Amino acid sequence: MMHQLNIIFVTLIACLFHVAGAFAQPSNSLNNYPIKPIRLINPLGSGGTAEALARTAAKALSDQLGQAVVVETKTGAAGTIGADYVAKSPPDGYTLLYGVTGTNTIAPSLYKLPYDPIKDLIPITIAFAGPNVLLVNQSLGVNSLQELIALAKAKPNQLSFASAGNGSMSHLNGELLKQYAGIDLLHVPYKGGGSAMPDLLSGRVNMMIETSSGVMPLIRTGRVKALAVTSIQRSPLLPDVPTFAELGFPGIYSVVWGGLFAPAGTPKIILDKIHNAIQQENKDAAYKEMVTTMNNEAVSMTPDEFRIYVNEDLKKYSEIVKRINLKLD
Repeated sequence: MMHQLNIIFVTLIACLFHVAGAFAQPSNSLNNYPIKPIRLINPLGSGGTAEALARTAAKALSDQLGQAVVVETKTGAAGTIGADYVAKSPPDGYTLLYGVTGTNTIAPSLYKLPYDPIKDLIPITIAFAGPNVLLVNQSLGVNSLQELIALAKAKPNQLSFASAGNGSMSHLNGELLKQYAGIDLLHVPYKGGGSAMPDLLSGRVNMMIETSSGVMPLIRTGRVKALAVTSIQRSPLLPDVPTFAELGFPGIYSVVWGGLFAPAGTPKIILDKIHNAIQQENKDAAYKEMVTTMNNEAVSMTPDEFRIYVNEDLKKYSEIVKRINLKLD
């Protein structure tokens, strides 16, 4: 009888250790994150600035976390197909989204989404940012924002502004300029900023508010003229170009940013590791120089600051879309 009791006792002890080990495993697994390669989803097209910056963020994560970070492109519907894929992925830190302004804060006001951009995706960290810049064709003969506004008022609906398409950031920025400056401009949408640029250079369209990262070579070579930037402070990339706020239009404010997002439910310990990895890389001079050569700035924010920033952008662009009664073609 005693022998049987001893066997039962030993068996119970073994079971308890097994159960305790099972409960301890998730914690150990989280502490050891990452233990396998991470996928970073680029929701925009291949070959563009977004993909290049996504790969830069992936390298930064890989260098700091010691695991491969592979960029996968999943495009469509202004980036929302890739965002939806991440939102519905396991919240284990191995599938992340390289989110951008257009996908995460403009598209939700334009599309009926199969996911909730606030509840289903967690902002982890901003990585890069750059201003938009008001460009005019050299042949227009204006050298300042004031001269442009005066010309537009003298020729209502005769001056045109290009955009990367209806609902794009360049479109909404053009609408902001019309509203705050009290001018009438003709909107000419294109299928992307790159498609619009030849017509801006030729003078077929007169102006465009475009992301600085894609047009810096044109500005430096004098092929287009930069009149104002949309950031709060002057951009280190364009120190001689005033902000709209300096020129009396603080409401014309927008920043093109890229950052990392995770599916809702991802453990905080994982989110912190990802955030800290990017912030640590931001301290490296060579890394910051590499980002600058891509006409962007390496940016730091806490997760809470980034979450507030994203939500403010969501609200701002939603209000603009409603104000202009924007309908997609």
